Parts: sequence; C-alpha cells; structure tokens
Amino acid sequence: MIELAGVTRSYPGNPPVHAVREVSLRVRPGELLAVVGPSGSGKSTLLNLIGTLDRPSAGRVRIAGYDVDRLSDRELSTLRAEHIGFVFQQFFLTPGVSAVGNVAEGLLYTGLSRRARIAAATESLRRVGLGHRLTHRPHELSGGERQRVALARAVAGRPSLLLADEPTGSLDTASGASVVELLRELNADGTTVVVITHDTDLAARLPRRVTMRDGAVVADDGADASPPTGARPAPQTGGRRTPPGGGRPPHPDGSPTAAAPEEDTR
Repeated sequence: MIELAGVTRSYPGNPPVHAVREVSLRVRPGELLAVVGPSGSGKSTLLNLIGTLDRPSAGRVRIAGYDVDRLSDRELSTLRAEHIGFVFQQFFLTPGVSAVGNVAEGLLYTGLSRRARIAAATESLRRVGLGHRLTHRPHELSGGERQRVALARAVAGRPSLLLADEPTGSLDTASGASVVELLRELNADGTTVVVITHDTDLAARLPRRVTMRDGAVVADDGADASPPTGARPAPQTGGRRTPPGGGRPPHPDGSPTAAAPEEDTR
C-alpha cells in the first residue's frame, strides 16, 4: 500500500531545512500502525508525502501501486479521491452545515449524484455511531462527535488507506478512546490505517510503531511479515503503472472508473 525509498523533503534556507531525511518504509495492505515522535520530528511532513499532498525532494513514493513522481496534479487528485482518506486534529467541518451535509461534501468529486452522496454520507455516519445526529450542525456536537463526523467523511468513499494526523489530540480521554476503537474497527474491515501521533501511550496500543526523530525513522517496532487478517488485495506494483484512460486510477480490483475532476479542493 505504501512504499517509500530514500525519501527526503527539504526546504530552502541557509542552511536548508531537512524535514524528512532518507526515510524508507513499507506498509502492506490491511496494516494498522502509528508513526510516533515529538513535535518537529517530521511526522506531519511524512503524512503529507504519503497522502500525496506534497512531493519529495529526493527518493521515491509509491502509493497503492502508483509512482507519485510520475503522476500529474490531476492524477494525484484522482488517486487521493479513490484511495486515501484524511482525518486531522482540527475537524475542518463547515459551520452551519449538518453532519450529513459535511460528510456528503467530501464526496463531491466522486461523480455520485446528490442523492447517492447523501445516502453514502448517512451510511457512513451510522457506521461511526452518529445515525441519531444526522441533522445536527457542528456547534451542536461535542468534540468527540465532531471527530466522528470527520472520520465518517474520510471513509464515506471507502478509501483503502486512512491517514489520521493526531486524531485524538484535541479530545478528552473517553472521546479519544472511542475514536481509537473506531480506527480499529475500520482496520478490521480491511482499511490500511496510519496514525500520526506524539502520544506514546496511543502508539503502544497499536500493532506496529514507527518512531521518528529529527526527520529520520529511528525505530520500527511491530512489523510483521505475515499478511494482516482481513487485508484487501494489494494492487499490482510491477513495472511502471500510471492511471489509464483519461487519468483516473482503477479501483484495487482493477475495475475502471469515471473521469477525474480537474482539481481537488478538499
């Protein structure tokens, strides 16, 4: 699902700032892992690289079988829409819009009709235990409920990879534990889940822990050579693979999809 080979991300300066330094990492479909480290260790930069929100200065990033450096911006937007869900510490919900409306907004670029988006959003909210809060607006929800809405939005399109950046950072202990349990349930359904966190207690409860410091991976604890239970089939990664027919990558099962939008504004 994720292959990083000698990945570096540097920013201009005197001297240059190396936010990520020669990171190599492989994550198989169906894994659940934490990337842990103190503030400034490069965790969020790594998430942006894995999520194709940023490109490396050096090295290779391959996500779901696609070489990121060989994809256009449009193809990267399509890859994110098809394969990747994001959850952040800040919920990024639209004020004044209902929970179901916020989740449906995340499906705008999938090509689904409005009716289908609402149906998918409703199903996703029920999946995270918010079927009774569909019409509530963000200011009417608790912090834990707002994070559940953000999770529902991230998984409404059924991505094969979920990236969660400090998903419990702004929550109380009980709400945070509930969110972690939801992440476990999503993983049990076959979603590959990567949690970015500085919380060592949270990281210790996950099967695999990748520790970063000063932009480099300094430990990788819990990696298992056996295929995870319930893992989705891995896409073919041999040779050069680029999205066919107008730039939209296929589903992991190889089935074609509709043409991609011109841009991703999420």
